[in-house]
Amino acid sequence: MPTTTPNLIHRHVTRRVSQSLQDTPAVFVYGPRQCGKTTLVKQFAQGMDSSFPDDPALHDPSEGMPYLTLDDPAVLDAARNDPVGMLRQLDIAIIDEVQRAPQLLLALKLSIDEDRRPGRFLLTGSANLLALPQIADSLAGRMEVHTLLPLSQSELLGRPSDFLQRAQAQDWPISRPEWVTPAVNGEANMVLNALAGGYPEMRSRASPARRSAWAKAYIQTLVERDVQDIAQIEHRHHIPRLLEVAAAHCGQLFNAAQIGGQLLMDTRTVEKYLGILEKLFLVQRLPAWGRNELGRLIKTPKLHFLDAGLQAALMRLTPDLLIKNRDRWGSTLETWVYAELRKILSLNDDAWYLAHYRDKDQVEVDFVLESPMREIIGVEVKAAATVQARDFKGLRRLQAHTGKDFITGIVLYDGDKALSFGDGMWAVPLAAL
Repeated sequence: MPTTTPNLIHRHVTRRVSQSLQDTPAVFVYGPRQCGKTTLVKQFAQGMDSSFPDDPALHDPSEGMPYLTLDDPAVLDAARNDPVGMLRQLDIAIIDEVQRAPQLLLALKLSIDEDRRPGRFLLTGSANLLALPQIADSLAGRMEVHTLLPLSQSELLGRPSDFLQRAQAQDWPISRPEWVTPAVNGEANMVLNALAGGYPEMRSRASPARRSAWAKAYIQTLVERDVQDIAQIEHRHHIPRLLEVAAAHCGQLFNAAQIGGQLLMDTRTVEKYLGILEKLFLVQRLPAWGRNELGRLIKTPKLHFLDAGLQAALMRLTPDLLIKNRDRWGSTLETWVYAELRKILSLNDDAWYLAHYRDKDQVEVDFVLESPMREIIGVEVKAAATVQARDFKGLRRLQAHTGKDFITGIVLYDGDKALSFGDGMWAVPLAAL
């Protein structure tokens, strides 16, 4: 897969946003900075027909929506000082980067209660403001929310995102054309793909050094603007170093004391700062899977980045280094798979739960996907071109613990064929994500 991206890539969430605007007063698209939110919503400012003329499902009968961004100092000042008055001036509008003026979301409730026509407001934000109870409660029933994460593998390849559906149905043909695409097959190509990440601007950089430079500038922007917008903290300059340490702990069990020891921070401060980074879609604590009836499970979360390219840039990883160092490549690949699974689940109507599994015998499964109906899919990541029966040890332990709720266990590997290992166990190409 090339590290450059075309000017316009069809995002899977576009159809969902278009449908939401037809029956909901406000639609909120949120995700990390520079993941493509502005590009997506500006399609609605221009009218969707011009963007994707061959897809009638994306038809927008309007001539477009006025576009405002809170990155504009004048617009930001108006939103902060008179949010109610600003919204009264607008009939319909796209408002970009609303996390810079959270009070605008509270004023939105009043505007919508006065006029509940669908499709009035399309909002974007690069922070999870819905974690704030007063905002989430005020907009309940008035706003539909969609998550936009960095570019997924399926979006870059221009194909549907069907991994979850195939896993549920165990519908794995032995081979598919997209699984043998040279850009995503072979260790060297997979390494290049993971290091490029999913941020459009980062993928346009030609070398690890240039991607690292972009990552540093990106983080500096977040520290100077978004961190200050959502949290008042005394020592913002600690954030870049915390991210570097978190990148080194990626895929490991989260230990606040250990991380704090490297930074001369107490555990409370580490927890607080990581909470901010989670709201900014940089890192996430992957919870340990478990049920009350199962007492022999480790309950410590794992730490993951939401973009493997950003994590690799912070660690100054190069393709040559990863190919030579199997442990580091395995960790980076696991983070890449984590990010892909997050993107896949964000498109599902049902709220699937994503976790990891580890018992007191240290038997583990990288990822556990659990549906609202308690259906279980286990996913193990293997940085190799072959799979053996022993690679399913953790998945079979998970199967034994979950019984009839267990649907399937999948070992993702660097091959081009889907192979059955019996009892719902499959070896599936990484390219199937």
